[in-house]
Amino acid sequence: MTISLRDQLLGLGFKDTPKPKREERPKPQAQQSKGGQGARPNASAARPGGHKARGPAKGARAARTREDIDLAKAYAIRAQKEKDERIEAERIKQEEARKRREAKARLAEFLVGKALNASEAEHVRHFEYGGKIKRIHVTADQLKALNAGSLGVVQQDGRYLLVESDTLAQAEAIFPAAVALRVDPDAPVEADPYADPRYQVPDDLVW
Repeated sequence: MTISLRDQLLGLGFKDTPKPKREERPKPQAQQSKGGQGARPNASAARPGGHKARGPAKGARAARTREDIDLAKAYAIRAQKEKDERIEAERIKQEEARKRREAKARLAEFLVGKALNASEAEHVRHFEYGGKIKRIHVTADQLKALNAGSLGVVQQDGRYLLVESDTLAQAEAIFPAAVALRVDPDAPVEADPYADPRYQVPDDLVW
């Protein structure tokens, strides 16, 4: 039987060369399959009831969305109401303007041939109308009749017409704003400072 060289050397007293020890490396953790015990717990498992973390945020956004929708509806309703009010106010304004034009037209037709203004009028009768001091030229007899209430003054297209008291009453029924001067004969003289001829304002005075 043939003896190997290694055995011969060992028989002569030589020692066997020791083999280097292997370094034991830590074994990597085996990846667990889905649902295994080593799997990382998901966010839903970390919360009671398994709800996802974004659940409450979605609810808050939904609540805000409903609130925004309700607010938008309220603004739309208010805007529509304001628009309707403006339209109605404009309609009323136009209707009043139409009635005013028609009344002035009827008054102009009614006053044809009824004005008593005299070309030879030498007296000036001042009166207040529309917040301003106006005047009309009259004769002496017309001044007395005007201060006694037998005559009156009607405003038509910027002119002041002297008319009888009956005509004045009918003109007021047609267009009340046209009555510029009506004197109450029972009123004291102090109530109308322009009625007394002694206090007549000079004709050349600038108002």
